[in-house]
Amino acid sequence: MKTPSSSSIFLIDSHIEWEDLGEGIKRKILGYDDNIMMVNVSFNTGATGAMHKHSHVQVTYIISGEFEFTVGDEVKLVKAGDALYIPPHIMHGTVCKKSGVLIDVFNPMRQDFVR
Repeated sequence: MKTPSSSSIFLIDSHIEWEDLGEGIKRKILGYDDNIMMVNVSFNTGATGAMHKHSHVQVTYIISGEFEFTVGDEVKLVKAGDALYIPPHIMHGTVCKKSGVLIDVFNPMRQDFVR
């Protein structure tokens, strides 16, 4: 099965199903093409985005909640309205301190997120 190279033009929230990633985390892929991807990620309090790294540039915007992010050697508590820039190949992860939602943007798009 060939992976689509882009999403629909209009992305209506109520038409996009959440993908349950387990352990209090779920996501919706909001839009993408080969160069960029936007993803809505919801965390329950205590959910952990395990430390990892990837070849993608990532920008994360906190819509709601509070998150303790580790990026490289830095640890910081971020909340609604804050954002992060994560360079490629840098270890990063988060622990959700108060349930909330993030928007992640990746360049290039995350092929591993689409089936």
